[in-house]
Amino acid sequence: MSDPDVLVTGSSGHLGCALMLSLPSLGYTPVGIDILDSATTTHVGSIADRDFVASLFRRYPTIQHVLHAATLHKPHVDSHSKADFVDVNITGTLNLLEEAAAARKDKAVESFVFVSTTSAFGRALSPRPGEPAAWITEDVVPIPKNIYGVTKVAAEDMCRLVQAQTGLPMVVLRTSRFFPEADDDADRRALVGDGSDGDENLKVLELAYRRVDIADVVSACVCAMRKARELGWGKYVISAPPPFCNDSEVLKRLDSGAGEVYAECVPGIKAVFEMKGWRFLPRLDRVYDSSKALQELDWQPRYTIRNAVNKITAGEEWRSDLTFKVGKRGYHEVSTGVYTAR
Repeated sequence: MSDPDVLVTGSSGHLGCALMLSLPSLGYTPVGIDILDSATTTHVGSIADRDFVASLFRRYPTIQHVLHAATLHKPHVDSHSKADFVDVNITGTLNLLEEAAAARKDKAVESFVFVSTTSAFGRALSPRPGEPAAWITEDVVPIPKNIYGVTKVAAEDMCRLVQAQTGLPMVVLRTSRFFPEADDDADRRALVGDGSDGDENLKVLELAYRRVDIADVVSACVCAMRKARELGWGKYVISAPPPFCNDSEVLKRLDSGAGEVYAECVPGIKAVFEMKGWRFLPRLDRVYDSSKALQELDWQPRYTIRNAVNKITAGEEWRSDLTFKVGKRGYHEVSTGVYTAR
């Protein structure tokens, strides 16, 4: 086996596992770290442990890229302390940044890709009923609403600081939801019906405004690695391209008549939903615009809502094979019961 050239953090999680499974076929040799052991984890340890992080760069001087996906997530807000979030999401990120920057002095590390989240936008995503849906680009100023958002925004700022001070090529990817578990919002689930069919209904709808397939997140990470040196610094929304346009009238209609807008913007979706007995959401409160990532990263997402409608019409699976290879990680323990411990 070749010497590792990519360090993947969070390798037992959804994205980390997907990266570890996908990178070898793309010509990379990854090494994975996580606090949980798994088939895709090479070393067990915490990014909050500076000695552990430093040992990785000493042991693998051939590492050229860092894909930092390890994090405490939104579902951990109810099960972990604020100090835990600071330790992992901020201190852990700083440990990786500084060790990667130190390794770069020997011309080893060429890129650092930090996987952030659209949850960082927080309250900027929540216009009140009666107001137009929010069109979300990289220019929207985050208003974090919990410790998860606060620490992810702080970690993004840390990335920017270290990049400015050291020149380490850095790309931040704010990804929308890609997990396969059911939505943790009971009200949203009720709008389309509980159960597996309702869950699939909801996830297809989300591809239009707040979801991305995990295979497309992997491809975004690879694009970011390859473009980092050219860019130096960049921050991007990573979500399936919306079928809607940034038009004030369209955004106003999404507030109260989203189903009609879907039917107008996504050919064939009305027939598919009638065939499946699915429902449209009555209201969308935000739309993620990933056009900057398409233009600057040369990212080409495949799993769009139009693709999903075409696949379902043909009786084919609309999700990527990688979605099923990774499966449900089941490492979240929260009171809702939607996420369960494995």
